[in-house]
Amino acid sequence: MPVITLSNGLYSNAGEIANQICREYNCSLITDQDIIDTTSQKYHIKPSIIKKVMESRSIAFNDFTHEKEKCTASLKQTVARHVRTGNCLLHGMSGHLIPRHISHVLRILVITDRETRIENGMQRTGKSRREIEKNIMNSDKYAILWTTALTGKKAFDSALYDIVIPTDKLDLSRSIELILKHGKRFCELPEALVAKEAIDFDLAARVEVALAGAGSRLSVEADDGNILITIDKNVMMLAKFKQKITQIAQSVEGVKSVETRLGKNYYSNTMVRNLEVETPLRLLLVDDEKEFVQTLSERLKLRQFPSEIAYDGEQALEFTDKEDTEVMILDLKMPGIDGIEVLKKIKATRPEIEVIILTGHGSDKDRKTCMELGAFAYLEKPADIDLLTATMKKAYEKINRRKKTSAGIE
Repeated sequence: MPVITLSNGLYSNAGEIANQICREYNCSLITDQDIIDTTSQKYHIKPSIIKKVMESRSIAFNDFTHEKEKCTASLKQTVARHVRTGNCLLHGMSGHLIPRHISHVLRILVITDRETRIENGMQRTGKSRREIEKNIMNSDKYAILWTTALTGKKAFDSALYDIVIPTDKLDLSRSIELILKHGKRFCELPEALVAKEAIDFDLAARVEVALAGAGSRLSVEADDGNILITIDKNVMMLAKFKQKITQIAQSVEGVKSVETRLGKNYYSNTMVRNLEVETPLRLLLVDDEKEFVQTLSERLKLRQFPSEIAYDGEQALEFTDKEDTEVMILDLKMPGIDGIEVLKKIKATRPEIEVIILTGHGSDKDRKTCMELGAFAYLEKPADIDLLTATMKKAYEKINRRKKTSAGIE
């Protein structure tokens, strides 16, 4: 048997089916945890980060670090190696990393009704009904987010699978019988086709790993060494970007040619301005006016300044305590810890963070106080986006000079 993927709803009794299939086909069982462990070791990515990505949780400053893209590409490469080896069953959500056009993969979903899952969970773990319901809800949520991001379909959509096994209606023996029946045609596929698909997938995955640092939404297909890269997100200086990713892809062993194209979600935005910032800032916006700060975040993103948001002073301090923030745009009047207090604490604990005050309720006294406390600049609302971005550029220049001095670079 070439390759099998088995996805399941939590507490659907899929483990027995997976183990029995492996015995019938004499194949290896590869779990999501196995994929995570291998990826973590090979690519030096923390397991906690990989788990965050697989659960579609937010990665701070991802527009700067591209950790999500790097992690997803690395996971795909790990899966591709198993597909190329063959004779394995991937049990979990990692099987969805295998492209749909690969025909020699038998895709199985094991599922049952919610009430049966709750009863199975309580019997298996001894936990309360409330705990099991919460576990199922979280598991389904992460599964749906993951598969939707990868395939555009929800986790339990039958269109994603060759076989759907309802364990409340089929016992173990009948389930295995059904899988073996459907599996016959996969076993009879030409070896040359299976080998070609596996090699193409492996090469495409290796190119994606190489391209992950580029950050934009890219998808890669391979056909006998010929690479097609689809750009599905707007970028600045498109021609230069195409040249860059083509050169990266050409450096991957096994690549014969590279072609690029624009995907259906690509759009060109004439408002994007080249501020000549060498690299995006690790930027945090702090303001309790949610609509204002969300709009500001979007406007800054169009100018190549991706940001994270905190809605009060306490969130801001917690965030900067954990994340490597470079610039903070800070409101003064907020409930709880106000902006001046946040500025004091930041300069006491993280003095390297450049703080730009942006307020609609300040005074000359506040301006003087903020500048004396070490604020980089003091601006007033309504925000002039050109003035704000120019100020941020100056903050970056200061940060960059400091980095070069620390590194001993003239």
